Amino acid sequence: MDGTHLSPQAHQRLSEELEWRSGPRRSEISQWIERAREHGDIKENADYDAAKNEQGHNEARIRHLEALLRTAVIVEGTADDVVGPGVVVEILMAGDDEPVQYLVGSIEERHDTYDVLSVSSPLGQALLGAEVGAVVSYEAPRTGKQISVEVVGIRSLD
Repeated sequence: MDGTHLSPQAHQRLSEELEWRSGPRRSEISQWIERAREHGDIKENADYDAAKNEQGHNEARIRHLEALLRTAVIVEGTADDVVGPGVVVEILMAGDDEPVQYLVGSIEERHDTYDVLSVSSPLGQALLGAEVGAVVSYEAPRTGKQISVEVVGIRSLD
């Protein structure tokens, strides 16, 4: 799948974070660095080191967000009859009694109710395009074992 699949809400949240990190946050860190420089020798200045460290983290997140948003594909959800980005899928793992539900999407998605199943994960890849009743298998990353999963429900995210 090309690009990162994001819900409109996730795209908006990440765009707002980028705006904040590029503007107000960058200025706050700059001021922090200036105040720390006023304390004297920067070679042994813990406050200066902390500010520079935070600046590095902020700039890295800005670069990550810019790249992510540049290639983002905004999805409203797919048809309710196939697994794809933006839908909630209910699956039953072989040997389990209770099904579990996941929001299919990007790791940048956040949801209060559902854990997110990345479309780039082995399980996410196996489920893409599956319909209710389908049994798919995937290789568990750590053990290498084949695991079977049945799709018991698919619905749009409300």
